[in-house]
Amino acid sequence: MKTGKNIRIGWVCLLALTGLSGCATKVYQLTPVSGEVAQIEGRPTTKAETDGIAVVASFERLDMQYVALDIEVKNRTDRPFDVNPADFEYTALDDEQKTLFVSNNASRKPLMFSAADPVREADRTAVNQDREVKRLKTAKIINTVLLVAAVASDVATSSNRSNQRPERWVQNRVTHDNIYAAIQAKRIIDHGMFADRMQRYDYETYRWKELSMKPSTLQPGESVRGLVYLPMSRDARHMLVNFPVTAQESVMITFQQEWVKQKHKRRK
Repeated sequence: MKTGKNIRIGWVCLLALTGLSGCATKVYQLTPVSGEVAQIEGRPTTKAETDGIAVVASFERLDMQYVALDIEVKNRTDRPFDVNPADFEYTALDDEQKTLFVSNNASRKPLMFSAADPVREADRTAVNQDREVKRLKTAKIINTVLLVAAVASDVATSSNRSNQRPERWVQNRVTHDNIYAAIQAKRIIDHGMFADRMQRYDYETYRWKELSMKPSTLQPGESVRGLVYLPMSRDARHMLVNFPVTAQESVMITFQQEWVKQKHKRRK
C-alpha cells in the first residue's frame, strides 16, 4: 500500500514540476494607441504634433518605480521653444479610456502623475550620497568606541584574580570573543549597506544626468531626445500623456498599459 501511495505522490510531484516549466509569468507592456503609430527600431512608436511642436514617443522600460519613455521633441515653429521634461504628465484612464479619480476624494480629483524633474532628482541623489558617507563615518566612530570598550572590559576582567579560575576564564573568553565577533559583524554590515546604497545612487546619478532628457531651449528646426520618467500607476489601464505647448494647447498621446502572460520555453 505504501509503495502504491509513494508512486502516486511521485507522479503528482513530477506533473507539478513539469507544469512549472510551462508556467506563465507576467511581463509589463506599454503600447501607444494614438497618433501615428509605426514600428521603429523594433518598437511601436507614436508621433503627435500641436502648433508645430512634434513629440515622438515609445516605451523604453520599467525603471524601478518609473515608466521610462524614450521621447524626442522637435521644434517645427519659427520661434524658440523651451522644453522641460518635468512638464510631461499623464492622467490615469480605465479600460474604456475614461478618467480614473483619486480614491477617498469627495471632489473627484483626476488621478494624475507628473514626470520626475531630472535636475531636482540629481541634486537629491547627491544629498543622499553625502548622507551615506556621513552615516558610514558615524558608524566607524561607533564601532571604534565599542571596540575600545570591549578591549577595556576584556583586560579588566582578565586581570581580576577572581576570574583566574579555569571556568571563569573560559566564560570570560567566550563572552568577549562573542562581543568582538558582533562588532566585526556590525562593521561588515555597515560597509555592505554603504556599498549597496552607493551603487544604487551611482546608477540614479547616471540615470538623471546621462539618460534623462535635458531641459533646453530649442531653436527652430532643432530637437532634443532623452528618457522621460513617469511614476507608474498599477490602477491605470491607459495613460493619457500630456505635454503643454502653449497655455491652451498640448500634445496628447495615449498608451495602453498591461501585464501580459509570457510562457517560458520548455527545455528540450
